[in-house]
Amino acid sequence: MSATTTSTAVGTQPTPADVTEVSPESILQVGIGFWASKTLLSAVELELFTHLADHPQDLETLRARLGLHRRSARDFLDALVALGFLHRTDGVYRNTAATDAFLDKRKAAYIGGMLEMANARLYGLWGHLTEALRTGEPQNETKHGGAPLFEQLCADPERLKQFAAGMTGTSRAVNLEIAKRFPWADVATFADIGTAQGDAAVQIALAHPHLTGYGFDLPALAPVFEDYAHQNQVDERLTFVPGDFFTDTLPTVDVLVMGHILHDWNLEEKRSLLAKAYDALPAGGSLIVYEAMIDDDRSSNAVGLLMSLTMLLGTPGGFDFTPSECMGWMREAGFRDARVEQLTGPNSMVVAVK
Repeated sequence: MSATTTSTAVGTQPTPADVTEVSPESILQVGIGFWASKTLLSAVELELFTHLADHPQDLETLRARLGLHRRSARDFLDALVALGFLHRTDGVYRNTAATDAFLDKRKAAYIGGMLEMANARLYGLWGHLTEALRTGEPQNETKHGGAPLFEQLCADPERLKQFAAGMTGTSRAVNLEIAKRFPWADVATFADIGTAQGDAAVQIALAHPHLTGYGFDLPALAPVFEDYAHQNQVDERLTFVPGDFFTDTLPTVDVLVMGHILHDWNLEEKRSLLAKAYDALPAGGSLIVYEAMIDDDRSSNAVGLLMSLTMLLGTPGGFDFTPSECMGWMREAGFRDARVEQLTGPNSMVVAVK
């Protein structure tokens, strides 16, 4: 029976009423989805939503303030209205509740760091996906003999700061959930491994004043972490520990957190990091791993699967994984009682106990 027909008697021809209507709309929405994506990313780059957070503005005021050409300004702003990112009343534009809350750079809930990184870096990489699928090779700076990403970032303080802010934008909602969900009352110390700007450590410390925490990452990130902890008034309880998690010993604490870390590396490297975490923890200590994990059936969490393709584009061997795979690697490292818990959106955490 055709997939586009309802059940009919064998040997009969379907009538028009039997034919299920098929629309190309969803195909087109995905196929040209980059139109809408780049419109939003350019708005973030132009700091449009930050400008509008001051007060609503008309077309000519915004055009002049953002430096837009007369030919493009009206269509650009009205496209953002049609996409649901701006409101327009009597020719005056203003933020929606969501863009005002999350895309004003002066607000603590700003998630635009991730979008800034997507605009500056990921958008270009995804243009080479077909080549990456055919070769299995990353399409980043190393493609033309450049230094690896982290080496380049550490040599450029501004790019490093942008990258770290991007990690905060990716993880903020998840960090808040972990601060609420894990039984932190039962522990005294923790360390965020690969901490970047330090948002996971900051959110946990803010929610639990009894905790002492550490952020572990490459030495160049020390001022980024320390400034962020100071801004959030938790610098007296959070300390930056410089190091390379492949070559240096991890901090000895009650709980280790690895957020969006394991997916950067190949299977051997993933297992190595889990083994190091096991060695660093005391008996009864816990390891939290969180990612946009692929669902075990590999059919519904599109974000996790697309994130894995991002790892293809940007790393030599990184890939995303399912909770079952993660728990299996943890048990191989010696952990017991591994469990998975769904967090916000496409994100999950796996918690294992030594």
